[in-house]
Amino acid sequence: MLVSAPRVLVAGTSSGCGKTTVTCGLLAALVRRGLRVRAHKCGPDYLDPMFHERVLGTPSSNLDLFLGDEELVRRLVARGASEADVTVVEGAMGYYDGIAGGLRASAYDVARATGTPVVLVVDARGRSLSAAAEVLGFARLRTPSMVAGVVLNRVSAAHASLLRSAIEEHTGVRVLGHVPALEEARLEHRHLGLVSAPEVRDLRQRVDALARVMAQTVDLDALLEVALSAADLRLEPDAPTVSRLGHPTIAVARDEAFCFYYPQTLELLERLGARVVFFSPLRDAHLPEGTSGLYLGGGYPELHARELCRNAGMIRAIRAVLAEGMPTIAECGGFLYLHERLEDDNGTSWPMVGAVRGRAYRREGHGRFGYITLEARRDCLLARAGDRLRAHEFHYWESDCPGDAFWAQKPQSERGWDCVNATDALYAGFPHLYLAGSPAAAARFVDACARHACRGEVG
Repeated sequence: MLVSAPRVLVAGTSSGCGKTTVTCGLLAALVRRGLRVRAHKCGPDYLDPMFHERVLGTPSSNLDLFLGDEELVRRLVARGASEADVTVVEGAMGYYDGIAGGLRASAYDVARATGTPVVLVVDARGRSLSAAAEVLGFARLRTPSMVAGVVLNRVSAAHASLLRSAIEEHTGVRVLGHVPALEEARLEHRHLGLVSAPEVRDLRQRVDALARVMAQTVDLDALLEVALSAADLRLEPDAPTVSRLGHPTIAVARDEAFCFYYPQTLELLERLGARVVFFSPLRDAHLPEGTSGLYLGGGYPELHARELCRNAGMIRAIRAVLAEGMPTIAECGGFLYLHERLEDDNGTSWPMVGAVRGRAYRREGHGRFGYITLEARRDCLLARAGDRLRAHEFHYWESDCPGDAFWAQKPQSERGWDCVNATDALYAGFPHLYLAGSPAAAARFVDACARHACRGEVG
């Protein structure tokens, strides 16, 4: 089956070149034109899709060729495009930066797999002909490179005019416009990425200011021409979702402390028959009525440890359901919350749920970051012994009790380590899962929640 989906991928020459800022500005400028727009993000990043969602009001999916396969990536693009006039995909890192110095799972890999033309964001500060040399390299490293246009970032109109002439003359790649340096549109950073969208003061005003400028400095008609040149998506017939054992209610923690979720994972849980409801460990005293499964995602509980500790009602409620064997996924931040004690960003230690022995604390130096493959050492909630799940880690905190139910292996590397506390009812560890790419694990979780529901509901 062929699906038409006008789209463009906004890639960067490197991390920090301004991809997210340019992408958000383009999204808002296209919406101001009256277009229906959908967005996606290459790679496993949680933060950039949150910015897309704030701009568009609709979820942004991750397109990841390590955590998922090419068919899933094409299908996610097609699903979003069915309700849009144009789709904008934001790249990750530098355009060709993939796993272990290769191309796998890079933004280029996604562009190639989906036939999506690319607009390259070039940080043009303090440069002249060198910018043309850089664009030429990106346009010729692979055939086809998919590079169809350039946006010059952080540069004045006068300098952009000079750069346009040089780039188009020496590379043949069209310059679609420029973005001046705008302090009022700057986005703050934490660790290796942006702070989360809810933390950015006046985000809407910042993005609107950026969109107004980009509507004048970027040729949106030319950008749409590029999007219309995208190849049709070739899809296999969609397999029907098999009904599960029932329709359990899965309570998903979502607030300032727990905000890292893949929308396509939650959508899959619903397609498998679950009812997903949200609650706040910061503010709610009880779990939602009828809860028979618990999902504690990643986020920044260390920044909210005092407030989490003081919500004693919720801590008691979670202790109680874990003690009775409620199926639970606790990833990274959720895993920290389950410890006996959690050290906050200032080094103060606070009592938490206590289901995981020991304390969680900030480690010295850089935290773990990157893709891993998990191999189950024994049967547990999400896997049978020997099953493999794709995952990723990104954390600056450490645990006295990281677990040993899975072996984590870095791709194309000899590095590996034990991780995850797991039982028939629990997955608790640092690795973030992408259940849309591991549907068998998602089905095991929903089935376990359905069986637990038959034992009696929680009020």
